[in-house]
Formats: sequence, C-alpha cells, structure tokens
Amino acid sequence: MADLVIRGGRVLDPGGERTADVRVHDGVVVEVGEHLTGDATLDASGCLVAPGLVDVHVHLREPGMEEAETVETGARAAALGGYTAVVAMPNTTPPLDDPTVVAAVLAAGARAACEVVSSGTITRGRAGEELAPMGELHALGVRMFTDDGDCVADAGVMRRALEYARALPGAVISQHAEDPALVAGGAMHEGEWSSRLGIPGRPAVAEEVVVARDVILARATGARLHFQHISTAGAVELVRAAKAAGARVTAEACPHHFTLTDACCATFDPVFKVNPPLRADADLAAIKAGLADGTIDVIATDHAPHPTAAKERPFEEAPSGMLGLETALALVWEELVRPGVLTPLAAFAACSWKPAAIAGLAHHGVPVAPGAVANLCVFDPEHRWEVAPDRLASKARNTPFAGRALTGKVRHTLLRGDVVVRDGEAQR
Repeated sequence: MADLVIRGGRVLDPGGERTADVRVHDGVVVEVGEHLTGDATLDASGCLVAPGLVDVHVHLREPGMEEAETVETGARAAALGGYTAVVAMPNTTPPLDDPTVVAAVLAAGARAACEVVSSGTITRGRAGEELAPMGELHALGVRMFTDDGDCVADAGVMRRALEYARALPGAVISQHAEDPALVAGGAMHEGEWSSRLGIPGRPAVAEEVVVARDVILARATGARLHFQHISTAGAVELVRAAKAAGARVTAEACPHHFTLTDACCATFDPVFKVNPPLRADADLAAIKAGLADGTIDVIATDHAPHPTAAKERPFEEAPSGMLGLETALALVWEELVRPGVLTPLAAFAACSWKPAAIAGLAHHGVPVAPGAVANLCVFDPEHRWEVAPDRLASKARNTPFAGRALTGKVRHTLLRGDVVVRDGEAQR
C-alpha cells in the first residue's frame, strides 16, 4: 500500500492542536510530524485535520423509504460533511427491532462511504409497550436503543428498558423526549408565532416533563441515558441539574435548534417543520449556553430526508424533518466558533470524540497519532459556498438553508485510510 501524506494542515484532536503533516499507510496513521514525505499527497493548507465526525442521530430511511434516502446516499452525504461514522435511527419500515433487519442495514453500511452503525428500537414496533429483543440486537453490535420519532411515554416501560440496558456493556437508552399527549395535533412550537399563524403548537413543557421524569429514572436505575435533540431552555436546565447530581445523562443538540427559530415558520414553508419544533429566541440562546458549558455534550444532525412531494403538502400535513449532514459543520463554525461560543477544539469534541464515546465507536474520534485508524476529516474554515439543494448528495432536497452562503467546508474525508472525499468531491 502507498504512503499518503496529508500536508500543510493544523492537527486538532483530543490532545490539543499543533501544526503537522500526517502520514497514512495501509489504513493507519503511521507518523505525525513536520516535512513528511510519501507516495501521494493531500493538500491541507489552511485547513484543520481532525478525527472524522460522528453523528449519533441520522435517518437513512432504509429499509422501506428508499425514495427519500438509502444507506448509500446518506453515507455519501455524511462523508461530504466530514463524518466517518453515523448511527442510523430505527424508525424504518420495518423498524430496527429485528436482528435480521439490523443485519441487513449493517451489510449495506459495509459498502458505504462512512461507517454505518445501526441503532435498535427500545420497544417492539416502536409501539411503546413491549421491550424489543435488546440482548439479541446488542450481540450484533447495537449500542444505542431508541424509539426515535416517538417517545417512550410509559414510565414503567422506560424503567425496564433502563434496567435492561444497564446489564448490556456499553448500551445507552436514547430518548425522544416529547410527551405524546401534550404534543398531539401540534405542528410547530407553541408560542407567539403559533398564535399569529393559527398553527396548533407543541409546547416546551412536553419536552421538559419527559426529561424530568427520565432523569429520575436514570438516577434510580444507574443506567446510561441520552436525550436526543434537546430544544428548550427548561430541558437544558434539567440536564444541567441532573449532571450536577451525578446522573449518567448525556444530551445532544441539532444545528437547526441553535440556528433557526419558530419565526421561520411565518412563511408556512414546511421545510421549517421539524420535530421537536424550532423554538423561540430564548430557547436558542439556552442551547448555545448549554453547548458552551458542556451541559449539552454533542451536536447531532437529526438528518431527516423526505421526498419533495411529501414536503410540499400544507404545513400541518407535511412530515417533520430536514437535511443536516452536509451543512452541519459549516453551521457550527458560523454560529458557534466564529462568535466565540465554542473554541475550534470544543466544536470538534462535540462533533467527533464525544459522540464517538457515547456510541461506543472505538476507532473514531481518537487522537491523530501513530497506530490510530485513519478516520479523518480535513476542514477548510475559510471556504465560501452556497447551499444548493440539487447539488447535495442526499436523495432528498428538504434543506432549510437553501441559497444560504456558508463559510467552512470539508475538503477531504478519509475512512480507514481510503480517501472517500477528495477536494470536496465524493469518491464513492
């Protein structure tokens, strides 16, 4: 195998930052230093060279909804966004509550442009009643269990799931925290804008009551609990208090929840319909504060592709969700790093090694050092580009950032030493 040198970049990893070249051989980092030589070169001048990003919350839609996305197309979008691993959500058709279905997703992921890890459902059919065969799914490598798209509303079921997960090494229960009785019929955040627009709302309290309940259950069981797409100021405060009390709790936030607010829905464009919904200015500020002080551990995209026809329905009838993989890192840079909310190191921690640790991905988010598997991202923080939906790798087009000029783009992505993105172009 030829030696590949990533030359001229600034290496940023859990150990800190330094200017260095990185030499890769046979899928592994073999040397980090100055003035390295090799058989081939990747230009990283002006760029940051970091462990590949990890997304613990991605909808790849396969099986059953391949008209919106497939493992192949979603993984390609992920690689273009700098991701070397993603966790596929289980709200597919059929859902990922069966070892055979999970094995099929993993097989499809083996050929993809990034590592695709399958989550598993908490309950059979995501119905919230009977636990899925978590032990069998764990044996296949599943570490994250969630009914994402639906909340596990029954406290008894949630308690049993946490108790069961505690006995499975590395397992974590991930909760979509929205009380179904409180959000029933709602299509956007309940507040000033929902009143103005006459659109039924989904109140912040629907998220907060579930977070409060599940924090108590997590402390009682001693299990690991992860909250998906935290979106309200109250939920941030509850997670902050839980951590202070010693609960084994982590949380994620999505770029759209620290970038957009419910005012965007004033156009009645369903591209801004997402679940949980875009919130008010105070909630957006609380998400940023939670990321800044570490209350919110990771940034996840909740990449949720939909066919164009589905997203063109009236606002209340359209499905919730938006694309996120190819725009996430640029939005993190513009909304968090440039304003000083996060340092570059903290931003990559939230997008790479912290989510890798939560998902139990031993070969991702690790220091760029000899012996490490070469899962790497080369990011140019000064590259200006415009979001064009028809140029995204996803099969879907439902990005809320269409036409927006962004600064910061992934130049190269390496998966196990293979250059899957070169100069911003997918190679798989």
